[in-house]
Amino acid sequence: MSILPQPLRQALKHVAQGLSNALPGSCLLCGENSASRVICADCLAELPGMPPQCCPSCAEQTSYGERCGACLHKAPHFDKVIAGFRYDFPVDRIIHSLKYGHQLSVAEWFGERLSTQLTASDHDLIIPLPLHPARLLERGFNQSMEIARALGKVLDRPVDYHHLQRTRATRPQADLPHKERHKNVAGAFECSKDYTGQRILLVDDVMTTGATLNESARILKIHGAGTVSVVVAARTLKH
Repeated sequence: MSILPQPLRQALKHVAQGLSNALPGSCLLCGENSASRVICADCLAELPGMPPQCCPSCAEQTSYGERCGACLHKAPHFDKVIAGFRYDFPVDRIIHSLKYGHQLSVAEWFGERLSTQLTASDHDLIIPLPLHPARLLERGFNQSMEIARALGKVLDRPVDYHHLQRTRATRPQADLPHKERHKNVAGAFECSKDYTGQRILLVDDVMTTGATLNESARILKIHGAGTVSVVVAARTLKH
């Protein structure tokens, strides 16, 4: 989900569409030869990483790696969050090139990068955050599903594309104040499978407040999931 203001989102959408014409083997960001990698080594070294000290539950930045105030006040339904990058420039450009420029190779690149932070044996099943059918029809693909597909291939874990479904269309989270986002997605998901004891890896592209992922994790836990770990390409930080 995008957290950018609408005018900036539209501008980045045009940039991302332009990037779809980049020459094969060139870096998505600088255009230099990248030896067939999506991002060249020099640009990769400059991407904003996650801070070393984060909340063990939601990955929000904290002073000493302690649990953040929000998670102490009300523990999320997911067990932990693993994020590849901080959602900041130019990671936002990379994600928009996937979502709006249909650069599916970016999803594979994110999957490969995220897999280095995961241990395959810790997870039984991978589930992408689903899109509502109307949104899926509009976009043509689910970027979270593409990242999950790449992760499944690298980790050699099955990916369940069907049993967690988004059954209620909601307003885009980016258009709402943070306090309204939990209410916006309440009851938006349904599950049609028993996941008793399963250790699930729930995949999305960007995590902001975590409201959508938290609601999805709640539904998965209701249907028996033993643990739900969230993995996202990028995490927005408050500080």
